[in-house]
Amino acid sequence: MLDVIKSLDRITWNTEHHYAHIAAQHDFIRAWAIQFEMGYTDFRVVQMALQLDGGHHDLLARFAAAYDKVYDYEYAFVAGGLDGFNKQFGSQLDDYKTAADDLLKIVDEIRQINGTVK
Repeated sequence: MLDVIKSLDRITWNTEHHYAHIAAQHDFIRAWAIQFEMGYTDFRVVQMALQLDGGHHDLLARFAAAYDKVYDYEYAFVAGGLDGFNKQFGSQLDDYKTAADDLLKIVDEIRQINGTVK
């Protein structure tokens, strides 16, 4: 498998820190949006690596679905700031946490493929 360790590290960092930022009800900051955009690039790099490696269709599908769930929460924050997020998902913070945790578990699975990604 292609070496995607840095992409996995950034997806992990973004997922953990973006959830914490929103859960703490911090205002939108420009750096957050940049991290969000770069995180999408990292997602696509990992997705491509899984596709090229072959034999991981189930993992690829679960990774994409889990990322999409987290993406929806994060996009609401990027597009509408804290107020926009709260209007759309303010009552679903526990669901966001579950989605983030699920994505992180799948990222850990990807790290373990053939022992090539740590």
